[in-house]
Amino acid sequence: MLKFRLLPGTVLVCLMLFFCGGTGNLAAQKMMQADDVKIDGSTKLEIIDSVMKTIEDVYVFPDVAVRMDKYVRGQFKKGAYDEIENAGEFTAKLTEDLRSISHDRHLGVAHLPMMTAEDIMDFDSLPADVKKQRRDQMVKRGQARNFGWNKLEILPGNVGYVKFDGFSDAGYAGQTAVAALNFLGYVDALIIDLRENGGGSPSMVQLISSYFFAESVHLNSFYIRKEDTTKQFWTQAHIEGPRLTDVDLYILTSSYTFSAAEEFTYNLKNLERATIIGETTGGGAHPVEEHGFLNLKVGVRVPFGRAVNPITGTNWEGTGIEPDIQVPADQALEVAHLEALKELKNKIEDQDRLASLNWDIEIMDARLNPVDVDQKLLRDYAGSYGPRQVNYKEGALFYSRDGRAEKKLTALSQDTFIIEDVDYFKMKFVRDDDGDISHILGIYKQGHTDRSDRDN
Repeated sequence: MLKFRLLPGTVLVCLMLFFCGGTGNLAAQKMMQADDVKIDGSTKLEIIDSVMKTIEDVYVFPDVAVRMDKYVRGQFKKGAYDEIENAGEFTAKLTEDLRSISHDRHLGVAHLPMMTAEDIMDFDSLPADVKKQRRDQMVKRGQARNFGWNKLEILPGNVGYVKFDGFSDAGYAGQTAVAALNFLGYVDALIIDLRENGGGSPSMVQLISSYFFAESVHLNSFYIRKEDTTKQFWTQAHIEGPRLTDVDLYILTSSYTFSAAEEFTYNLKNLERATIIGETTGGGAHPVEEHGFLNLKVGVRVPFGRAVNPITGTNWEGTGIEPDIQVPADQALEVAHLEALKELKNKIEDQDRLASLNWDIEIMDARLNPVDVDQKLLRDYAGSYGPRQVNYKEGALFYSRDGRAEKKLTALSQDTFIIEDVDYFKMKFVRDDDGDISHILGIYKQGHTDRSDRDN
């Protein structure tokens, strides 16, 4: 039997590719779970016995383990699994039933037809060459996705933005994280996008968090049931590059945000270090331990402890983390950017910088809350203005210049518009003394203007 431990979502080089995030291998595993992998009643019962014995020994809440055992055995006796002939379908159903009692999304059972004797060895007991091979494979998979660091950008107003989709172990992904944070080292505000982040290693949570505090801070603890011990996680005393201690932080969340991504969010929220914007997160706060049964080709992932926040004394398990500003996930970035700009405006005294921030705020506000312009006005604005072309279609205006691709216009007012994906330019439709549209006045962020007369 295999046994190893992971704090929430930690990726290890090990048997459980089904659990450990090796997406290519997971796809291969799933493909092998074909209908010809049959399973009879006695094997189902043996799987239940093995899985439930492990759960009763390990699961963080013993009383819930007893309830799960009672339920799945009752289901077996009632014949609820009789019609299931495929091993993969059976373990999926078993997972569903266990979660119906525990409501624990970290808990799971999987059919692993590729399991080998070598796989069930404790990782530290593997030959050195095998351990190196597995580590190398995992690192290469991480490198292929840049360890989850998918986008870095400086938004208008000197607001940093990072889209971060996985907390890889800091032991091999730390330098990528350091490089990303150093790139963002001189922003005035920072938006961390975890809307597609399903979790990972607490070591990365610890590393990233260390950039946002000047002093050592207790981030989180994990209580381990079987050992009756608690492991604490604190920020690191030393980091590479500038700290971002005075930078306003905004964390974007969705219902997909899970596990270590939630730990990071929960820690910074309760430390009052970040504003959370988006949707309530998925609700997975338990570290897990994984076991494999070679004779059954089955693995089980069992939460063996729970997170204990030093401020709240509890965690986000089953409830998720409610954002400070609740908006649909697909609007969270724009809302966060606008919030960041408004907060910066309250801190800036330089008049040129204030003018720039006011421009950016007006642009962002218009994108979130576009002005409704009368359709007759929109039709009146359509036409050719020298190199500029404005077309009306499907109830909106579209702009192009010198034959380039069209971009949609968004209204700032009844006569002034901005262009999609363009932050430095506004265009105002101007009328002559007779009330006819005579020209477009181009207004630039830097302060200058230009004019494009309407063609006859």
